[in-house]
Amino acid sequence: MILGNQVEWALHCMTVLARMPEETLVSSKVLAEFHGVPKEYLSKAMQALAAAGLVHTQLGPRGGYSLSRPANKISMLDIVEAVEGDKKTFNCQEIRRNNPCTNLKTVKLPVCNIAAVMYQADNAWRDVLRKKKLSDVIADLKEIVPRPVLDKSLDWVLGKS
Repeated sequence: MILGNQVEWALHCMTVLARMPEETLVSSKVLAEFHGVPKEYLSKAMQALAAAGLVHTQLGPRGGYSLSRPANKISMLDIVEAVEGDKKTFNCQEIRRNNPCTNLKTVKLPVCNIAAVMYQADNAWRDVLRKKKLSDVIADLKEIVPRPVLDKSLDWVLGKS
């Protein structure tokens, strides 16, 4: 399974928005410049986040994005699914029924053991993302990124907003 670039961009943009003071709006132009990604494509990811109700958006020259709810109420899965959708990563086509040595075309079968493992794996990664909140990622950042870098980054975004 490969998640698109927009998932990474959305995750990073959400961490930036989570660190902003209340009522601060950050434009997609500023977010794109900060992360060095194309604004047009980032805008699509931000629109998906808005459609999912994860960010507020305000149009106009002073417009931009802000979180629609606290970071501890937004899971990493919420963000991923806003951009990529919630469809399963494995789609069993029941090719076992094509085996020429059996007559499985009309027999009712339990879930294929291969599909069962794949569904279990899909549920596992979703559970990890469901449990990890945006606020957890922010707390982790504060542990691994030096404070001056965090402060400088915040000041840069606020200076452009």
